[in-house]
Amino acid sequence: MPDFLPLFPLKIVVFPNEKLNLHIFEPRYKQLIRECENNNITFGIPAFIDNKIMDFGTEIELLSVEKKYESGEMDVKTRGLGIFKIHEFYSVAPNKLYSGADIQRIEDNSLGIPEKAEKLLEFLKELFRILNIDKSLPQSSESFRTYAIAHHVGFSVEQEYEFLKIPEESTRQDFMFDHLQKMIPVVKEMERLRQRVQMNGHYKNVIPPEI
Repeated sequence: MPDFLPLFPLKIVVFPNEKLNLHIFEPRYKQLIRECENNNITFGIPAFIDNKIMDFGTEIELLSVEKKYESGEMDVKTRGLGIFKIHEFYSVAPNKLYSGADIQRIEDNSLGIPEKAEKLLEFLKELFRILNIDKSLPQSSESFRTYAIAHHVGFSVEQEYEFLKIPEESTRQDFMFDHLQKMIPVVKEMERLRQRVQMNGHYKNVIPPEI
């Protein structure tokens, strides 16, 4: 039996356990956040891609309302819970300003494969080193979940959505591994070209070949 979930579509993909800060200013979403605050309900963020609401999204819990403005606008902190799939979408929920949907929650109790996690961490360290990104990574492959790093591997929003739809961690590991395997050589070449452009105009100590 599908459950009803209020919806807050956005042009982003939100992953489970992701912390998301939002500024709420539209009347429909001000109503939604007030109901989350007063009734302890959750809502869903489905990705809005190519001018349409996608079938999959992430259920969201309100953590706190950080600031309320005289206009009724709010700054809120939220966190992603689990994945859902839309069965029936309502552009306006009954007696509400916001949209909603009958949804099915997608179970994800799967564990990744430690060997794959180790390889992914090695790839990520190399990527961050090339791009000079100062971001901490999990120290152990046992605590590493691909959702936690999915915004930092160069996925497009379309790729992030495809990634979100994968229900098993080991398959997500494969998806991310294939992406990084293709991406890192491209990033290396771009960095090499950047360095060459920066060196343009410098005096070069070039040893000519013996002919």
